Amino acid sequence: MLLILLAVLILHLIILVLLFVSTIANAWTVGGTKNTDLWYSCLTTNTGYHCSSASNEDWIQAVQALMVLSVLFCLFSLVFFMCQLFTLVKGGRFFFTAVFQILASLFVMCGAIIYTVMRPDGEEDAAFGFAYILAWPSSPQQPPLTAMCE
Repeated sequence: MLLILLAVLILHLIILVLLFVSTIANAWTVGGTKNTDLWYSCLTTNTGYHCSSASNEDWIQAVQALMVLSVLFCLFSLVFFMCQLFTLVKGGRFFFTAVFQILASLFVMCGAIIYTVMRPDGEEDAAFGFAYILAWPSSPQQPPLTAMCE
């Protein structure tokens, strides 16, 4: 049982790191001379690296909000897991932690789906970057395992 709880804790930490990196990194869309993320659009020219704020369109603001919410709910889930780990009676279930983890998972999945459908038009050779790709593995998180631990 101790190994399962340790595995769940490590999984919480890995997913939290993936969400932080995915939300902060400047590589949601990459192409020749242009990188776009949730916060900035950067252009590489002969004179240097120039960044401007992301567009004020509704869809990018929705993705920003969903990604920030997913990081917060994942962090809250980790805190509640640690609290329940030491206060829950033996044989108790981690339902409260699982609810927050499911919400974090839904937020990141919705944000990634919106970005997939509405991503900014840029260069013709633009592709999804590593930060976008890191968002996807952090969405199918471990709520069933967390709820099952006794």
